[in-house]
Parts: sequence; structure tokens; C-alpha cells
Amino acid sequence: MESSSQIMGERFAMGHASAASWQHAARQVAEQLGDRDEDDVGFIYVTDHLAEHLGDITSFLVAATGTLNWCGTVGIGICATGREYFDVPAVVAMTCRMPGANLAMFASVDDAITSYSELGSGPGGAFCIVQGDPRREELLGDIPRLARDTDGFLVGGLTSSRGAFEMVAGHPTDSSLSGLLVTSAQVATGLTQGCSPLGGYHEVTRVEENTVLELDGRPAMDVFVEVLAEAGINDLRELSGALHVALPVSGSDTGDYMVRNLLGLDPEARAIAIGDRVEEGDALMFCRRDQEAAEADLRRMIHGLKERALRPCGGLYFSCLARGPGMFGEEGREMAIIQDVLGDLPIIGFFGNGEISFDRLYAYTGVLTLFLEPDPG
Repeated sequence: MESSSQIMGERFAMGHASAASWQHAARQVAEQLGDRDEDDVGFIYVTDHLAEHLGDITSFLVAATGTLNWCGTVGIGICATGREYFDVPAVVAMTCRMPGANLAMFASVDDAITSYSELGSGPGGAFCIVQGDPRREELLGDIPRLARDTDGFLVGGLTSSRGAFEMVAGHPTDSSLSGLLVTSAQVATGLTQGCSPLGGYHEVTRVEENTVLELDGRPAMDVFVEVLAEAGINDLRELSGALHVALPVSGSDTGDYMVRNLLGLDPEARAIAIGDRVEEGDALMFCRRDQEAAEADLRRMIHGLKERALRPCGGLYFSCLARGPGMFGEEGREMAIIQDVLGDLPIIGFFGNGEISFDRLYAYTGVLTLFLEPDPG
């Protein structure tokens, strides 16, 4: 079954299609995009059914649209405005013009740092749209290094595939991180954790490795049960897998936190085990992650972003592979919520093995970036 859709704009053009062959899908997308030889850059994401043909599809779109510089990767799921594609061969693409911005494709972190020094720093440093290879050991160190050495803010995701892990940034790349570095562009970003906090933060007062023995000077399990009772949760079996812990991000002025799994309870020691190590004096909060919480937090993030993002003209969305229909109950629901708030704004993206925001790698999150029209005058 084939499907395609198109949303056109003066500065941004979007197309997406599913077809049995990469040639047919690429042709449909190219027809939707049209002649875009004045555009600065294109973004492309394909499902892993077409992973080995990412380079072929990109070359086809270069010739068909006239847009020369493309950036993108592979996802087990990909998305566009109001639409998601899973387990079918599909392509989403968007081209755009960024007047007044300086752009540089980079095939590695070192390339990005060099390009940043050559472009010269813009207000607020660089904005980097990245894709990463989750198999590379150096990835965890390269993410903060790229942000630090470009004075930058990163957004993006890690390739997800059951086959080839392909990336393109001007040309096919093979590194931990690649993508597009931008200076002097107007953008706004938002992060959704898909969680609802349960109560406030508690101080870790006794811990052994990843087992928290005491919170606020009391047995950790007692505090946990008390928090659940205050939230009206009396049967843990009803929320199996939905309860997590949140660790605040040091230095964040937006209340950002990292979500970690709640691994187990020890009734005898009245302790809890979590999927990270904490130290005495650290803060910890409990949270709930399920469809209801995910939808509420996604809407909160989009509405907050909409208030800050005046005159948006296009966007990119990087979501976790564990979200999508697995969290929202049906295919397309996550992107439908975004469309419900933002309208028919051209947005594409993919579902990855991890999401990147600022200088950190997240999981189970959604990272939305909106490109804005330059200030008038």
C-alpha cells in the first residue's frame, strides 16, 4: 500500500511516502518537494527497510530537487506532520532556506569543531542537529565534547535499525556523531520526558551503589509507599513498569531531570534499587510514565514551545523508539498531538535508540525543534 503527503511553504517544503521500492518512494517525495535548488539544506530519514539505500535516495533527491546538502539517518520508525511509519519501507524529507544563518555539514565531532572556528561564533554559539551511532564507544564522550567546544546546543537522535546503521551529512558518514552545524539561526527547542512527577524531590541520606536505603532520613521504601498513597496509588501491580525515579540535572534552570528505571524493592531492608548510582546528598523524585502521563507532558511541552516560538516555519522531531505506538497506543498518535497544537507546520523526524538535547543523551523522550522566521527589520 502506498501513501504520500505534502506540505509546502515558502522556506520549508516537506514530503513523505511509503512504497514497495526505494525508487518509487523517492520519486513520490521528490514530486512533492518540487524544484528547491535555492534551498540551503535538506533533512532525510528512512525506515530501516530502506537503510541500505539511504545514499541512493539522497543522491536521487539531490538531482531531482536541486538541494545539494542533505543530512539524515535511519529509524525503525520515521515521522512527518500528522503521520508515523513503522515496519514499512518509507521516506520522509524536508528542504529549507535559512536566510542569515551560517551552515556547515560535519562528518565527525572534530570536523564540527573545525567548522565552528572557521565560521566564527554567532550569538549563543552553535546549534547542532545531530545523528549518532549507538554502537560507538566514544559516543557518550563526544556528545558533551561537541556541545562544549562549539559553545553549542545539540538536538538529535541515535540511529535505530535492524539492519544497516547508515548516516549522511553531505555524504555518507561513519562516526559517532555527524550532522549540521548552524550559527546565527533562530530556533526554539523543547523536551518531553513523558512523565508525571509524584510528589517532590527527596534527599538521598543513605545509599550503597544503586540501592537507596534511606530518603530524608527514613527507609526509602517507606517514603516510596507514602508517595504512592498520596497519589492515590494503592496497588503496584496496576502500574508495573510505569513507575520510575527522576534525578535532577545539575545546573538546569528549567527543572530538567534524567529518568531512570526503578529496578526493584527490598521489603526486608526497606530499600529501593534504581538504574543509576547516586550519592548521599543527591536528590531523587518518583514519577509515573504511561500513556496518560506521556500525552499530558507532550502537550505541556508543545504549548510551552508555542508560546516562545513566534513565527515558526518548520521543525524536526526526535522521539524514542519506545514511544510511538508502544507508549501512545496507536501508530500516528504522537504526531497527531503535535499537529493538533501546531497545525500543519512542516515537521519530520525519526524514532531512535536515544535522544540528544543540549549536551546529554536521554531515553524515552521527545525532542522538538522549531525553526523561526527571522525578526522583521
